[in-house]
Order: sequence, then structure tokens, then C-alpha cells
Amino acid sequence: MTASKLYPASVIKEIDRQYSQDYDISSFQLMKLAARRVVEVILTRYGDTKRAQVFCGSGNNAGDGFLVAAGLADRGWLVQVALVGDPEKLTEASRDALAVCQNSQAIVEAFEGAVLDRAILVDALLGLGVHGQIRSAYRSAITAINASSSAVVAVDLPSGLQPDSGEVGAVCVRAAITVTFLALKIGLFSQDGPDYAGEIILADLGLPDILLAKHADKGLRILEAPRLPARQNKAHKGHFGHLLVVGGNTGFGGAGLLASEAALRSGAGLVSVVSREGHRSGFLARCPEVMFRGVNETDDITDLLGRVQAVVLGPGLGQDAWAQNLFRQVIAAGKPLVLDADGLNLLAQAPAALVDCIITPHPLEAARLLRRDQVDPDRLTVVCQLQSEYGAVVVLKGAATLVASDTGIAINVLGGPAMATAGMGDVLSGLLGALLAQGQPLSRAAELGVAHHGRAAQMATAQQGEVGLLARDVVRHVGRSLSGMTL
Repeated sequence: MTASKLYPASVIKEIDRQYSQDYDISSFQLMKLAARRVVEVILTRYGDTKRAQVFCGSGNNAGDGFLVAAGLADRGWLVQVALVGDPEKLTEASRDALAVCQNSQAIVEAFEGAVLDRAILVDALLGLGVHGQIRSAYRSAITAINASSSAVVAVDLPSGLQPDSGEVGAVCVRAAITVTFLALKIGLFSQDGPDYAGEIILADLGLPDILLAKHADKGLRILEAPRLPARQNKAHKGHFGHLLVVGGNTGFGGAGLLASEAALRSGAGLVSVVSREGHRSGFLARCPEVMFRGVNETDDITDLLGRVQAVVLGPGLGQDAWAQNLFRQVIAAGKPLVLDADGLNLLAQAPAALVDCIITPHPLEAARLLRRDQVDPDRLTVVCQLQSEYGAVVVLKGAATLVASDTGIAINVLGGPAMATAGMGDVLSGLLGALLAQGQPLSRAAELGVAHHGRAAQMATAQQGEVGLLARDVVRHVGRSLSGMTL
């Protein structure tokens, strides 16, 4: 898989249409190209199996499946085609593909619930054609496929997976390999997508670069994690910024501590923290490199705000009078800002446009910011609405975090399920703040921070394992990732 962008289904369909129209390539010819690539993958990965069952619906995805079946049968495989969709609803190109299949040695019959034993299963049921509830015949076929122990190869998209959101409804094919066409779909990398798509192989079908470039502004950039520039030998701490972390209300000092440690590991030259006085000994014992200031409900931190290059506001902040006092002062200071956790909840109580700010909501916080009970499953819409309303760079956290800024929308595919544990957001906030303090522009800091956060988690997971990973395990690898060290 080599690609730099992910695309929504509507754009993929338009690219498909223009490819056929502008380059005089029929839908049937594109089906043949797609099927040839799927056959190549199956022969390469499962060449000794010699048995396949191809599940076909009634859309263009079915046409791909018919030609895959014919291609395998022509190579001496025992192939059974399980018709799930209504043949009367086949497109013209899919009918032509069915005719090719029927003229091969493949056996074509209606699906009656049985899965071929010791065979590779090919999912050509729905592809991009998922609309609303999946009909019962398709649900039965998908359930039967998933109940088998055989390897499954999905054609373009696992049937049941929403191509844009990556969400799964009642059922979805769980594939070992997904061979996807023309360009990568957002849903393969979002939400449930990675759990159901398996290994993703991109078959561009000879798509000209110039045609893909015409739609580049409609795709999501895949974030990368390049190393930070090498430091000069004469460098000193003053060259790398002073960051202030504001948070750690009573009982939540760990959040501010994790953000502060992450900031130091991310290269900030100086890190100060404003927290409850009762946390002083804990901070000094755990992280003596941090400069600690304990404050009460009425203390003024204007002098400290005047000395720093950037601020992280929110980890463990709370929403009481103490938190509100600090929130007002930080917002008024106008410093480059990372707003997280209870900082976002306080913002939601009095929405206002923010200049020079990165906000990092998880879905529930995003819903509060948009004054809803729950967030819309269309994450692309949500991240755009947040950016439009608040004027900030938005990091919408979750599986495949989205970053929206004036440079467009980017998506992160680094990380993994090991990150589903307390404190990961605090680590991200500290990392982002450190990059701002070092002079990175807002959008660049957000994209670098999200990518390196995920990559550091992958590095930690490689050592620790997926279960039981702690946020502080990731902190130890942040600097390694930013320095360009390998997994």
C-alpha cells in the first residue's frame, strides 16, 4: 500500500466515472483490471488452496467477483459462485462479467447457506454499495462467511463497512485481505475499518496521476511522522521554548504531570506547571525538571504567562472556581494554546472563537462543543463544523484521529488499540504544547504531534505489548520518535 491520501466514496465514484469517460475505458474493462489484480493476490498468498467460493451481489462489485471466479477457474481452481443478489438487477457490465463466468469452469448457483469447505472465500457482495440496512439475504451470507475458518479476500471494501465513516452496522465481512481499487477509502482506516479490512492492498488499475491530482483537494492527507530538524551543537534551552501547563486540580495532579513530562520529552527547553499546591511534592519527586507553582482560587499568573511561548490548558483542570479563574487568565493572554479536557468543557459553556489555538476534543467533548447530546458519526462533518465555529486547529481524537486546519484535513493511521487507556490525551497535549513552544506553526504542530504520538505508542507497544500499556510508557518513546529512531 503506497498512497498519501484517503478519499470519500463520492470522490472515488467520480474518479471512476472520469477514468472511463476521459480515457475511453469501459466499466467492463475496469472490472477486468480489478479482477486480474485480485486473482494475482489470491494466487500469490493462497496459491496452494485451489478452491474458492466467490460471493456476488448485484452491483458492480459482483461484476468484479464474476471475473475473479472465471480467472481462478481458468487456472484450474475449483470455483463456486454463490449468487446472493438478484441477477435481474445486474448492471450491463456486471451481466457481461456473469456471461464470462458462466462460460468458464466456475459453478454458478444461488446461495443457499452453505460455505465451501477448505476454500478461499471472496467477498464481492456490496463493496461501495452500502446504503442503509443490509438486506436479510446479504446478512445471511455475511454471517456464513464470518462463521467459516477460511481466509477471506474482500473486493474493494468488506461488505457492511461504511466507506466514509468506517462504521459497521449489524454485520460486516471480516477479511484477511482487502484489495481496494483506484484510491484508498477513508473507511478502511477509520473506526471499525482496520478490524474488518485486514491487510489492505491498493490496486490503482493504471489510474493516471493527473486524474487523481484533479481531486487531490477532496482527499484526506495521511499524516507522516518525520523527525525534527537536528539541533545545533551550540544550542541551549532558551532556543526550544518555555511551555506552561495549567491543570491538575485536586485529585487530578497526574494529568498535569503526564502533560508536563511529555512536553519535556518532546523537546521543550523549559516547562512550568500551574497546579494545586498540594501536588507540589508529587511533581518534584516524579519530575524535578518541571518548575512548579501552586495557586489558589484568586491567584494571578499574568507574570508567568508573559514569560512563556505557549500554554497547555485543561489536563485535570476541573470546572470549579479555581479552574475558571485560570481559564479566564489563559484565554485573555492570547498565547499559542493547546486546549484540552476540562478546558474544552469550560469553552463549551461559553463558546467563543479562538485565535492561535489547537483544540483536542474526543467525541463526547466535540458533542458538547457543538451543543449536542452525542456526536454525529460523520466525523468529517464534525471536524469541519468545529473548525468553522471556533476558528481553531481541530484535533478530533479517536480511531484515525482527524486534524483540520487552514491547510485542509489530515488523518492519522499511526497508533493502535493499545492507546485506549487513561492519560493518553494528556500526553498528546504536552507533546503539542512543546511543539508550539519550539516555534512550530499551529497546523504543523498539530499534525506532527498527532503522528508522533501514534508512532511513539507503536514503539511502546512493540516493547510492552498491546494489553496494559500505560500513558507514561508512551512518554518514554516520544523523544525517540521525534528524533527519527526506528521501531
